[in-house]
Amino acid sequence: MNLPAPVSVSWLAEFTGARLLGNDQQMATGINEIHKVRPGDISFVDFEKYYDKCLNSDATIIIINKEVTVPAGKTLLVCPDPFAAYVSLVRHFRPFEPARNMIADSAHIGAGTLVQPGVFVGNHVRIGKDCILHTGVVIYDHCEIGDRVIIHAGSIIGADAFYFKRRKEREVQYDKLESCGRVLIEDDVEIGASCTIDKGVSGDTIIGRGTKLDNQIHVGHGTEIGRNCLIAAQVGIAGKTHIEDEVILWGQVGVNKDLRIGKGAVVYAQSGVPASIEGGKIYFGSPVMEAKEKMKELGWIKRIPTLWEKMMGS
Repeated sequence: MNLPAPVSVSWLAEFTGARLLGNDQQMATGINEIHKVRPGDISFVDFEKYYDKCLNSDATIIIINKEVTVPAGKTLLVCPDPFAAYVSLVRHFRPFEPARNMIADSAHIGAGTLVQPGVFVGNHVRIGKDCILHTGVVIYDHCEIGDRVIIHAGSIIGADAFYFKRRKEREVQYDKLESCGRVLIEDDVEIGASCTIDKGVSGDTIIGRGTKLDNQIHVGHGTEIGRNCLIAAQVGIAGKTHIEDEVILWGQVGVNKDLRIGKGAVVYAQSGVPASIEGGKIYFGSPVMEAKEKMKELGWIKRIPTLWEKMMGS
């Protein structure tokens, strides 16, 4: 998320109650989780195994729970609970804005777009030209939708990321990492009925131009789906996944987080994708493997009883 105006690191230190180390003259321009950071961004880290990744990232200001050597050109904000400090900044710069109307006054809706009765369009939403939003569609704040997009009944665009920190010592154990990202839907996309597309924690969830989603699909936070993909019913895609152009996922495919599916890959129905797979191939199974090899494997498995009988008979 970009900040509305640059903020000094001295203000950040005072606001979060942190101790400032390193460059005390810097200005923060954004807030981002680690895999989305850019120069000028604030990020946080609270586990030692991720220190190096965060300290060596593009983040300029890092909220951390231990004093360490400050990398050149960076600012550290040292405090006991970086997660809570980060959330406090998100809440300050992207506070919850209550709805006043079913279509917010700050929403922009392009010429020729049809909004059916019962649609909710949140604050600061931008919708392009010649779209159709069917009854019961919900568009959360700050989302952006391109031209000629069709969203069918009951779909929800921009719900919060499913992202929590566990506090085992508490009765209520899970703290929510507040989301300040968006959903961006490009031109000529069609979203089926009862789909849910979560916003990014701090960046964007993106559905690429010409992609078509069937009914009852879930797309997790920060996922990027390329152009001209085809995704069938009941597919579940976890957060921070990158799906390249022209991928086909057939019904009930499950896709794990933090992986890449290469251009033109096809995954047959009810398969599970636990790790990145190459493009231009057809996959099947759970975990997936190339479909031809998987079919051979299944053929051999079916022969096991016969082979066993022959072996025992000999």
